[in-house]
Amino acid sequence: MSSPLTLHEDRYFDSDPEQRDIARKLYQKVKNLPLICPHGHVDLKILLENKPFPDPAELLVIPDHYLYRMLYSQGIPIESLGVPRIDGEATETDRRKIWQIVGENFYLFRGTPTGMWLKQELKDVLGVKVRLTGETAMEVYDQIVANLAKPDNLPRAMFDRFNIEVLSTADWPADDLSVHKKIRESGWKARVIPSFRPDNVIDFKFPRWKQNIDRLSEASGIDCGSYSGFIRALEKRREFFKSRGCVATDHGVLTAFTAKAQDADKLYQKAQNGQATNEDNYRFTGHMLMEMARMSLEDGMTMQIHAGALRDHNPLIYRKFGKDKGCDIPIAVDLVHDLKPLLNEYGNDPRLTVILFTMDESNYSREAAPLAGHYPALKLGPAWWFHDSREGMLRFRRMTTETAGIYNTVGFNDDTRAFPSIPSRHDLARRVDSRYLAELVAEHVIEMDEAEEMIGDLAYHLPKKNYHL
Repeated sequence: MSSPLTLHEDRYFDSDPEQRDIARKLYQKVKNLPLICPHGHVDLKILLENKPFPDPAELLVIPDHYLYRMLYSQGIPIESLGVPRIDGEATETDRRKIWQIVGENFYLFRGTPTGMWLKQELKDVLGVKVRLTGETAMEVYDQIVANLAKPDNLPRAMFDRFNIEVLSTADWPADDLSVHKKIRESGWKARVIPSFRPDNVIDFKFPRWKQNIDRLSEASGIDCGSYSGFIRALEKRREFFKSRGCVATDHGVLTAFTAKAQDADKLYQKAQNGQATNEDNYRFTGHMLMEMARMSLEDGMTMQIHAGALRDHNPLIYRKFGKDKGCDIPIAVDLVHDLKPLLNEYGNDPRLTVILFTMDESNYSREAAPLAGHYPALKLGPAWWFHDSREGMLRFRRMTTETAGIYNTVGFNDDTRAFPSIPSRHDLARRVDSRYLAELVAEHVIEMDEAEEMIGDLAYHLPKKNYHL
């Protein structure tokens, strides 16, 4: 007999009765607040077309590198999960077979954030009534298919049901933002905005960099054959993005290295000629972070830096499936020295907001919190990627609050491609923050009324403030 899928009302709270009671009260203050989603990767076509979501495998498995990363670690071929190969080789197309594999191996996710998100997503969003196992996989599959066919599970209905106040996407600088335009013109009143992510033209080693530069020239109407033209084109595209509601830029970098390069034009020309070295790219990327900070100070857009991820560590998976397929690994970063040029140049100006994310959690208390606890422009983004989890978020709060407080952090953002998982991710964050503040109240570090104000700021007000929403 299958076991029912249940979610305990006190999940993720401390087992100490006093702290659990306080956490429960704090969580009740924020559980129904609107969701602020200022950074993410949701495919907007699902909201534009507003068609029923596809089958469970297409919706929950194939796009989720968190999920198939774990399965691959146990020897399950990624091909068997239906993830398309860039070389055109065949992968599994039978969605029920894919879902059966997930059901048989769902035990692998016990105690992981993926398991926590998926359980809540299955129950609260998709109406599943039994635990997912090998034995129940087809029963669960059929329950999801039946529920996805209902009108209140269309993408826009979900958006409204999730109580999303604003949703931001990540968009390349040459993007015409036509999907955003069509959504606005459709008459739907939801606030969906772009973010400006220029990695594909700043990083010389980015796939098809030269073609990306050509598209930037075309989109901006400015010849990017020279470095000066390239800078003017980026400034013009930022103006265009801002006119479409954009409030933030986003920069994914290996390290947080910043420094002005006096020979930036020569580095750019070397790249144009196909002669740029890894060292040239490193220096140019650091220079462009300085330029992006300058532009943000001028146009008011919040600047996000995501540092400390070595992308595509496994060349076999990269060759078969391409970028962003789950084999990115955290590395150590040196924030003190790498960010010093940028912070010395721009960090003392409170008009600028630079939000720093790092996967190097050993850095939180040693460097990140002391830097954010001093420079007016610098704020800490939430625990990111591998640390976007119950324990990771707790560690983040415990390692940064004493030095930076919570008001030099920016609350939570879900940073997801999986649209139906958004409410479960925010719910986990709100529960963990309630748990952390309950500990401070129980130990008489703060008063209950202060904790009530702080939980509201973490869940809602801080992201609105720091992203100028």
